[in-house]
Formats: sequence, structure tokens, C-alpha cells
Amino acid sequence: MSEKVKEMLRLVDMLPETEQALISEMIKRVVLAWDPDFTKVTESERDRMKAAQTELENGEYATHEDVWSFLE
Repeated sequence: MSEKVKEMLRLVDMLPETEQALISEMIKRVVLAWDPDFTKVTESERDRMKAAQTELENGEYATHEDVWSFLE
């Protein structure tokens, strides 16, 4: 979590619950305006997906059989 987000959370936490609810709705509206169908990814999500793709391409994964043999 970034320092900006932590600071925002500290500030919101100081507000009364009714104001916190208002801020929550505003954040939801901003997120929906930014990505209405939730298809965009953050930079960290993009990095994790690239790393996972590289692992998959390098054969660094467990097969279904691997999992079941481990459990036996």
C-alpha cells in the first residue's frame, strides 16, 4: 500500500461515520469512472501477471497430477 493511500486512510478514519460513507461512495464513483467494467490493472498487478506468464513459459508450475500426488 502506498504512503498516499495510508495517509488518505488516516484522514478518512478521523471523520464521522456518515462522512466516511460519503467518501466511500465518492471513491466507488471515481473507480467506476476510471474503469467501468473492471478490466484495467494496476502497475503492481501488471508486474505480477508478467512474472506469472514468464513462470508459465519456463515450465515453473505444478500440474494437477503434482498436486494430487503431493496430497497422497
